[in-house]
Amino acid sequence: MESTVFPRDLVQAQRDWNITYRALTTSGNRHTTILRRRLLDLSARIWWHPFWATVPSNAPAARMELCRLARAQSLTA
Repeated sequence: MESTVFPRDLVQAQRDWNITYRALTTSGNRHTTILRRRLLDLSARIWWHPFWATVPSNAPAARMELCRLARAQSLTA
């Protein structure tokens, strides 16, 4: 599969989503409302990002590639 070049703000939003999700799963009962709202905001930013209009036929594969890229960058940072 050909590698996709993602906009920096989209990759950052996915990284932030991963971090927020991780925080939600480890927070117990603390700050869950704030974290859930943050996840919703980030999800909307990622889903409606203008980049997705440029890859209509490969959108599902590109979305998975974005998730893998952001996860790999989070592990090395």
